[in-house]
Amino acid sequence: MTLSARNKLVGKIEELQSGGVMAHVVIRVGDNLIESVITKRSADEMKLKVGDAVVAIIKSTEVMLEKS
Repeated sequence: MTLSARNKLVGKIEELQSGGVMAHVVIRVGDNLIESVITKRSADEMKLKVGDAVVAIIKSTEVMLEKS
């Protein structure tokens, strides 16, 4: 599959909570966590489970930065 998004982060699913319509997915990328909310149907079709390797693809018109 070819995508125009350039921000791809490889990680593993650390937590997965499915509700009636939506699923909350927590992905560990190195020392960081990325959270995503997708439809439960998509999570079921992808057969997502804790420990699965996934790629978080971030497509956004805005990215905020913080300097520490």
